[in-house]
Amino acid sequence: MKVDIEKYRKERAQMIDGLLQELVPEGDVYPPQVYEAMRYSLFAGGKRLRPILLMAAADARGGNGTNFLHVACGLEMIHTGFLIHDDLPSIDNDFFRRGKPTNHRVYGDGMALLAGTALITMGTEAILNQPNVNPELHLKVVRELIHAVGPTGLIGGQTVDVLFRDKPIDEKSMQFLHKTKKGSVFKAAVRAGATLVSPRKRYIDDLTEYAEHYGNAFQITDDILDVTGSLEKTGKSVGSDIRDKHYTYVSVYGLENAKQMARYEVDKAVESLCQFGEEADVLRSLAEFLVARDF
Repeated sequence: MKVDIEKYRKERAQMIDGLLQELVPEGDVYPPQVYEAMRYSLFAGGKRLRPILLMAAADARGGNGTNFLHVACGLEMIHTGFLIHDDLPSIDNDFFRRGKPTNHRVYGDGMALLAGTALITMGTEAILNQPNVNPELHLKVVRELIHAVGPTGLIGGQTVDVLFRDKPIDEKSMQFLHKTKKGSVFKAAVRAGATLVSPRKRYIDDLTEYAEHYGNAFQITDDILDVTGSLEKTGKSVGSDIRDKHYTYVSVYGLENAKQMARYEVDKAVESLCQFGEEADVLRSLAEFLVARDF
């Protein structure tokens, strides 16, 4: 099956944005300032990769990923909340995100902290409010998504990032950082979409392997784009890893080796889907899209 991945991403993103407009409303809300700050980052033009991966994984298991829109949108809200926090001066001190000035530069550190936290809590609520799902599977997914952003997941990765700022980092710590700071949420998204359809272990295991390689490829290409990209192409500050003395795949292995590593991870991700038919073509295309980005 030939997949028009751009059309698929656009259609799913429109559905996601439609529900997000309802979940984080504007107008008659109080206090309006925190809602404005939340919406500023939530609708700043994100690619919606994590919720799209969740729905694509459900499709790959023979379900309909659009049936799980509340879980998908909740995950995007949580992700955006953590991005707001990650950009704060006390963490990464980034100037741009999704092509716009970062939240704290527009609304101040305090409001950015509140907006990010509000998105995380409201995102969790949205996931809990997913209708028409098996209660046992629903609880399993909620637990996994919360675990993915905890101290052994995203927060753990951010912690390592902060601890090794301006210090040499060992390979084990760097791998932990990259697998958790971004990879843990990708993995949870894919596993959630598949589990909500059917938790059969053999399929979940293969999709988990796919997600791990996808997360690795995403991080490597992100590191590459920080060197070779531009604000116009990436939507965020470039060169910040060098400026802030982050250890990346490019700084450790070199640019050309990093490109080869990205290609390897994408190939392994696609290979993980060998037992799936055309129903997983969207997942295959999403992986290939990573190395098709403009290096």
